[in-house]
Amino acid sequence: MGFSTPIAITMTNCASIEPILSTENLRVEYAALSGSAGNSREPKVALKGLSLSVYRGEVFGFLGPNGAGKTTTMNVLLGFTSATSGKASLFGTDVRQPISRQRIGYLPELTYYYKFLTAEELLRFYAKIFNIPKAQREERIRQVLHRVDLEHAARRPIRTYSKGMQQRIGIAQALINDPDLLILDEPTSGLDPVGRMEVRHLIQRLKQEGKTVFFSSHELGEVETVCDRVGILAQGELKALGPVQELLAPGERSLEQAFLRIIGYQAQEETLCKKSPLSLAS
Repeated sequence: MGFSTPIAITMTNCASIEPILSTENLRVEYAALSGSAGNSREPKVALKGLSLSVYRGEVFGFLGPNGAGKTTTMNVLLGFTSATSGKASLFGTDVRQPISRQRIGYLPELTYYYKFLTAEELLRFYAKIFNIPKAQREERIRQVLHRVDLEHAARRPIRTYSKGMQQRIGIAQALINDPDLLILDEPTSGLDPVGRMEVRHLIQRLKQEGKTVFFSSHELGEVETVCDRVGILAQGELKALGPVQELLAPGERSLEQAFLRIIGYQAQEETLCKKSPLSLAS
């Protein structure tokens, strides 16, 4: 069973009244391809009036099945996609203004680096992009490598890194400009349990340092462990918003159970047709 409006949850654990990330009635439509007979089709609606706020110092989990609209939302916030209607803001500034993104760091789901580079060389490249003064550059690189526990591998080629280490160097590049907000798209995707634990601990450290983290994930156990609040999206609509424990219905013990209920998932019971010995012989 689905919900027509988000579940109302009281905001808790927010260190600031003013949100640093917000959307208001955000709608995104994509033009549909013409039909085989040249007839126009209805546009695809990726987001249907999304309204949410994320506050300073929060770790916010943005959840939903594939195709729910999570990546579209991130693309609007990052300036990659234009909204059809509604508003989106970062630090109180419309996301259509480039200045709104000066204080964010971004980790895409799929990271592509020149793997012949070392971690130091990669971070030096990004430091130059952000115009970090040369006098401060090397110290800044040392700081972020320490933050992601990669000092010991600073001069090793990235091609020698494990998947977990590659994710951490991806987070390091997102931190090179000392952002106040990190937007992470599936930061634990494809990682083994040790890699997921490393990224989880890193997110927790970032929160302790006062950073705000907004991330999407399909790893509901990780989300349940590290997030202050979660928003659950399905078919372009926000279905629930709040702390994990307040989203659980009576009898539910995990975020996974609440998630499946909220998105309207119903398991199909398998019907086992067992033939009797007589029918097998016939």
